[in-house]
Formats: sequence, C-alpha cells, structure tokens
Amino acid sequence: MDTEAVRSFVLAAEFGQLQHAADELGVTQQAVSKRIAALERELEARLFTRTARGVDLTHDGQAFLPHARSIVAGVDRAAAALRPGARPLRIDVLGLRSAQAVVLHDYWRSHSEIELDVLTLRVNDPRVAAAAVQTGEVDATFRSVLDPATLPRDVRMVHAFDSPLELLVGPRHPLAAASSLTPAELRKQRIWVPGIARESEWADFYDQLATTFDLRIDAAGPNFGNEVLFETLADSADVATLIGARDRYLWPAHHALRRIPILNPALAYPLSLMYLGTNPHPALRDFLSHLATLAPAPAPSWHPTWATTPSHPGRKQPATWDT
Repeated sequence: MDTEAVRSFVLAAEFGQLQHAADELGVTQQAVSKRIAALERELEARLFTRTARGVDLTHDGQAFLPHARSIVAGVDRAAAALRPGARPLRIDVLGLRSAQAVVLHDYWRSHSEIELDVLTLRVNDPRVAAAAVQTGEVDATFRSVLDPATLPRDVRMVHAFDSPLELLVGPRHPLAAASSLTPAELRKQRIWVPGIARESEWADFYDQLATTFDLRIDAAGPNFGNEVLFETLADSADVATLIGARDRYLWPAHHALRRIPILNPALAYPLSLMYLGTNPHPALRDFLSHLATLAPAPAPSWHPTWATTPSHPGRKQPATWDT
C-alpha cells in the first residue's frame, strides 16, 4: 500500500478539502486526487463523496480513517526512530490537569529547550499503554502494570512519584472545616468516585483502599466530567471525593470547595513511569533524573501492594504503614 496515498487520504479527511491537503503536502491537487483514486482502487472501496464544499467521508472512509492514521503514525515513528533527538519527547498522562501533567509542566518550565508532546492515550488498561510504549507510539507513560512479569519485552517500569490524596468537599459537608483528616475519620462518609474502569490500576487501588481502611467508595453512575462532579459536591452536605494533592483542578469560586489533606497515614497513589529500555531519545534520561528530585509522600504513608519501590539514588524512603 502506498503510504503517501494513505497520508493524502488522512489529510483530505481532516481538512475536508483536497486543495488544503495538497498545500500541506506540497503537491498539486491533481496529485492528491490521483493518489486517493489509486488507494480506492486498491481497497475496492469509495472513500469520499464530493460536495460543493469539498469532500465528505463515505461509511467506508470513516471505517478506514482510524487505521489510516495508525499507518501514517507508524511510518512517522519509523522515520523519527532514526533521528530521536530531532523530534519531541512524547509522554502519556491520564489527564491534562492530573498530577502527571503538573510534574511534566514543572519539568518543562526549567527545561524549555526540550521539545515535549504531552499526550492522553485515553485507555484505561495499563497493558494497552505498555503496548503503546513497546511500539513507539509514546516514549513513556505514567501507568502501572500490576504484575511487572506481564510487561512487554524491553519495557521498564520505575517508580516516578507518589501523589498523596486529599478529600474534596463542598462548604456544607460536615468535614469541610477540618484542616486535615485521618483515614479513620473518613469511615461512613460517602466518597464518590464515578466511572472507575474495572480494568484500570486505579480500580485496584480503590479496592485496596476501601478494604484496608473500611471506607465507602461509591463508583455508581457514569463519569460526566469534573464540572458535574464539582457541582454535585458544591450542592451536597454528604458527598465527598478524592483527588491528588498535585492535581491542578479548577472550579468556580462560588462552589467554595475545600481540599483537605489526609494524614497519619497519607494515602499515597503511586505513579510509575513505563518506557522502553532501548529508547534512544536524549531527553528521556534527563526526565528520569528530574523525577528523582520530587518529594516523597508525607510519612507515614500507605501504598497499595503493587506500588513500585523508589529506586532513584539519593531519594529518601518514606515511612510505610503496616496494614
């Protein structure tokens, strides 16, 4: 299959215009049209219909588009692998307001000469993220595979940092005035964490957390986003949720939400970084060194059983909580 024809198809689909795709590729519109026509003959399917505004995808074109994007990305990754210092360092985070993104932003602010792509793979299963590292789709991902023995070949997983949890409540919640809380004080409270994906590492984290400290973790209902969650907390006198101390969430001032640290022990969500041991990108090793400078969770702290052990030289080990 002609990969440049596939690239022409992807650009035409994204722009909705053959001319715009041609401009992007530096060729004529006729050349793009011929490439797509040849691709349609090879696939024995019509990919576009012409309209007064340009082109629209057919049903076959819509079905082919995600695969075509993967083909183009694979070709680009193969070319970039020969010149790793000439492309951005690609790191996957769970969300752009998550602790991982905050750590990356802090790193970039002191290393602004490094080109950095912050991506969100939007997958729940950490094994899928590990596969993306193995194939080169990303250079690294902030995920934890619960059984390191199942990691793909050459994929390494190291402790990145701990994200201590805080209780987030509205102004009418009975714990809203507390300056800090212990896990024992959270018993019988409704802690709402909607949309926990069962195949995810955080599902196991919340299971262990609830069992260890006898907490009521309520995962009922779909996740309609942070805005809905924060509105619910602002209006409620009995609903709380958990967020990471490093997470950078925003809500309207009139919600008057309170972030309350949880201590004695701190509830530490362990973040691991998975990367390919043979990855030659020069910025990756520097970023790993940066992670070694991050402060540990307050002592004493509790971790789930699958937490990776901090292995960076010189990092102090936090006190642990016996369960």
